[in-house]
Amino acid sequence: MADRVSRSNKAQSGRARTVLITGATDGIGLLLARAYAGRGHKVLATGRRVLTNDQDLFQSPNAVYITADQSDPAHACSAIVSAMQNIGWQQLDLAILNGATAWVGPPEDEPVDGMKQLLDVNFRFHIHLAHALAPLLFEAAGQLVMVGSTATKKAQGRFATYTATKAGLDGLCRSLREEWSGRADVLIVHPGPTRTNMHAKAGLKIGFARWFFMSPLRVASAIQYAIRRGDKRRMITRYFAFKARFSRAGEGRL
Repeated sequence: MADRVSRSNKAQSGRARTVLITGATDGIGLLLARAYAGRGHKVLATGRRVLTNDQDLFQSPNAVYITADQSDPAHACSAIVSAMQNIGWQQLDLAILNGATAWVGPPEDEPVDGMKQLLDVNFRFHIHLAHALAPLLFEAAGQLVMVGSTATKKAQGRFATYTATKAGLDGLCRSLREEWSGRADVLIVHPGPTRTNMHAKAGLKIGFARWFFMSPLRVASAIQYAIRRGDKRRMITRYFAFKARFSRAGEGRL
């Protein structure tokens, strides 16, 4: 508890907070970037897309965007670290690794190249970036957040490789939490089904069932709530997301 108080106090000193968010051009990542930039934090947002006017997308001059394709983990990590150096960041308060992709279908039909891309984007990139960010997070006594999926809790057909990558993140976060104890916090959040474009990109037609999914705004708010609470592992269920809308717990924390 003393370690957490010490970290929290340091993070809330007078300087502006620094926040990195990957997968930030749509869905949950975009809403998180807008939320933190809108509250006056310095945000570095990343994604695959090339943007012509990032301030229009993020609705704030506090957000800076760079293109970083996670399917090439080493190159993407190098681009992100270089960008932080170029804008003068010497420490990092919060990193939310949100970017992901998916493929839907029988495992025996999944192309090998597609399998490799899933592993690169959803898992290998996160390992590379966690290693690269460690010194900056330690300097700020900051927090690393990875976005998993409730698919790791209840097995689903046709999502085998996707589920494996998210389960891998869960194990990675548990290990990092032990390794980084006293230097940085580590949280993994597992959102339930969310109305984003990822299902369509993966080739999944969900029809009217889409409207039973949680909205990206509600999930983004719940992730921020889990961060403020200092959670270590959190399933983002409908109940937790509803509770996040009304709770004042952790107010004043990043």
